[in-house]
Amino acid sequence: MACAHGGDCVAIRTRGGALGHQAHGSRLRSVQQPGRLPPGVASVLSVLSSSAVVVDSNDRVLRASAAARAFGLVKGDQLMVSELLALARQVRRDGEIREGVFEVPVPSASGRTTSFAVRVAPLGGVGGGGLVLVLADDQTESRRVDEVKRDFVANTSHELKTPVGALALLAETIEDAADDAEAVRRFASKMRQEAQRLTSLVQDLITLSRIQAVEPVPDPRPVSLDAVIAEAVDRCRMKANARGIALASGGSRGLVVLGDEDLLVTALLNLLENAVAYSPERTRVVVSARRAGEGNAELSVADQGIGIPERDLERIFERFYRVDPARSRATGGTGLGLAIVKHVMAAHNGKVTVRSTEGAGSAFTLSFPLRGERQEEPK
Repeated sequence: MACAHGGDCVAIRTRGGALGHQAHGSRLRSVQQPGRLPPGVASVLSVLSSSAVVVDSNDRVLRASAAARAFGLVKGDQLMVSELLALARQVRRDGEIREGVFEVPVPSASGRTTSFAVRVAPLGGVGGGGLVLVLADDQTESRRVDEVKRDFVANTSHELKTPVGALALLAETIEDAADDAEAVRRFASKMRQEAQRLTSLVQDLITLSRIQAVEPVPDPRPVSLDAVIAEAVDRCRMKANARGIALASGGSRGLVVLGDEDLLVTALLNLLENAVAYSPERTRVVVSARRAGEGNAELSVADQGIGIPERDLERIFERFYRVDPARSRATGGTGLGLAIVKHVMAAHNGKVTVRSTEGAGSAFTLSFPLRGERQEEPK
């Protein structure tokens, strides 16, 4: 966001209560006249983790933390944010703590909006030398998390509403067609499909919540990647056979990682089911394991499917994001599978990456630390 004086704008958010941790906190350094600070104040300020600024009766900065300068709140002995300066003057006049919610222009090298929780208080009350303390805490990440939570609730409500609404409509239709046995059977079949879709969505929501609650894995145990592959392939076999898709496994054997076997099977199964759902009939899906570099393992799933447009590659791991919403619903997808994969890998100190070419297929790779491996030659 461009500012009138050049640079970028950052959002300054103020609120009451204790301020949280500020990663940029450091010892305050004197700008001028350090002797004017009340006894003990300098020592207290030196251990504060928030960005902190002390302004004197002439609106000059006596003390400022490195964080306050890094964020552009202070330059030299000047408080650069006019709204904060006005708030400091107000506090100096009435001796009361001031808070508010507003945005102010602050030069920013990052080019991104930064949010602060700000509290302005007098040092010594009215007539106590006119010193004012400004505390600012970076709240950008917490606001981002709050926004993600709000979006998740909104998206979940929308996703649940669709199958629930369909079930209600089908129930009414069956009631109206009670004398038509064929119609009842047809609509009952559709009700089962919607019920299964609702069940899958709820199960995925539960799985995602469970994974996020245990990042990282609290009690990692040795897990054989051979066993993970065998279980995931076996559970996907029926869907693959129904579409005439061959499932094959290969690569290195005897690789062992530390983690949760059930979660790793869930992640790999999601990738396999996606590959089957988005591949033409009578094609091939291959899952393989290999040692990658020093102390790392990779599980890869490659298909010969429709591929993913380049513009969508950065977003496919978002919750409820679908490249092709119509096809996803037709195949029973919930839009949570790849988000689950991403969080499973985060819980194992790993990552998931993807390479894809439209019309030629995709390859998803799970990478994580390897432990206690016993490697054999590929078959």
